Amino acid sequence: MHNIIDYINKDIKPLDIDKTVYDAQDFFLDLNYSHFPILEDGVFVGSISKDNTDILDGNSKLSDNKYEFDRFYVRANMIWLDVLEVFAQNETNIVPVLDNSNNYVGYYELEDVIRFLHETPFLREEGGIIVIKKETSKFSMSQIAQIVESNNAKLLGLFISKIEGDSVEITVKTTQSSLNDIIQTFRRYEYEIISEHQEDSYLQNLKDRSDYLDKYLNI
Repeated sequence: MHNIIDYINKDIKPLDIDKTVYDAQDFFLDLNYSHFPILEDGVFVGSISKDNTDILDGNSKLSDNKYEFDRFYVRANMIWLDVLEVFAQNETNIVPVLDNSNNYVGYYELEDVIRFLHETPFLREEGGIIVIKKETSKFSMSQIAQIVESNNAKLLGLFISKIEGDSVEITVKTTQSSLNDIIQTFRRYEYEIISEHQEDSYLQNLKDRSDYLDKYLNI
């Protein structure tokens, strides 16, 4: 599997701060980016967004519009989850990459980061996914891992997929595609099962009882 830094792109040079807004507009006409980095004397000073170039004075230089620059970036040594978070927080499809000395290295494209995500075992490996819910103060990552492993499965990954009020939803992926035993163990530990599973014996028992009751009432 690739490392996230393998996806750093250097194909297109950053915009120079002495360029005009018209130059930036032409740039965005040719390339489908929401933002692009700007350098001043080789130093990263921010990114200009396509939306801003549409409303600024086209004859003005980028240097006259520094207050419009977005300052987000990532470090070259950041893990992919942190990189993905910067994309989401700034609603962008491109993020500049700086090294620890603040030198401009290149940029990540959102499409490449998503491709990297698809290569992780969480998405690539076969298995089963369960979405569970519990009070925020009562759930434990270590307990979730223990429940999965006590049913002879391995944990491929988990993440908090939703927080609402005092409860949290966790998406869990395991090596086992047959999830019934894991699901029932989660219930014993008072986790609510949010996802639906055909092999869920608890739900099947409820359905069988409901069908029986319907037949009884219709006698």
